[in-house]
Amino acid sequence: MKGVPKGDRPVILTFHDVGLNYKTCWNTLFDHEDMAEIMQHFAVCHVDAPGQHEGANTFSAGYEYPSMDQLAESLPLVLKHFGLKSVIGMGMGAGAYILTRFALDYPNMVEGLVLININSCAEGWMDWAAHKISGWTHAEPDMIITHLFGKEEIHHNHDLIATYRHHIMNDMNLFNLHLFVKSYESRRDLEIERPVPGSNARTLKCPSLLVVGDSSPAVEAVVSSHGSSMADCGGMPQVDQPGKLTEAFKYFIQGMGYTQTATLRRSTRNFCHLSNALHKVSSKHV
Repeated sequence: MKGVPKGDRPVILTFHDVGLNYKTCWNTLFDHEDMAEIMQHFAVCHVDAPGQHEGANTFSAGYEYPSMDQLAESLPLVLKHFGLKSVIGMGMGAGAYILTRFALDYPNMVEGLVLININSCAEGWMDWAAHKISGWTHAEPDMIITHLFGKEEIHHNHDLIATYRHHIMNDMNLFNLHLFVKSYESRRDLEIERPVPGSNARTLKCPSLLVVGDSSPAVEAVVSSHGSSMADCGGMPQVDQPGKLTEAFKYFIQGMGYTQTATLRRSTRNFCHLSNALHKVSSKHV
């Protein structure tokens, strides 16, 4: 937990992607100067998947790693532990999938979602990457790199790739990481449907902001998720700078009814038309 929950306001709940933990996934974003204003009004609860934190002990050989569904089912216990009533979820990759599953199963606990590189389909990303990326070994660390970065970035931003490969090889517990990867690869389809008047379609009940990088390997998956399972957002505005993610997030929470005032009180405005928005950022990383 960072910060103290403010009255009845939701807490920002984060969940990271494979190959990362809350620090490597979110520190850059939450340390950004433009996030300081938001952090004055919202507490943050960062969640690490089991065994993915730095210095984690190796699970025993017989340990059965939680499925994506089980990880989503564990989040109400996190909220109960900290006395939290509701959250604005912020997830990347596997974390975005987990938070979406959580929102589908516990809609009263989730007021909004920011989903970065969400893939709502059951297809394993390692199989997908193997078809999309050529000239790379099939060692798991390299496959994780192809999941986190686009092909152009892999071939041209060598320092950045080397930094993340070093993190995966030296800071992560590779045995535990393998279990998390297999859990994500074994995920089932979220089976979200586009809402149709008069139907009981399974869909998100909260506002959702979908974020993907132009060169991200998840572009097709995110656009597919938006087109088939989310309400019409009326276009895909371009966000030209990575720093604009914080600005988009500010507009997002304003659209939910939280105004940029000293008290940041919940307004009574109707935010149904802002229930889903799709933003593309020019860089994969936040």
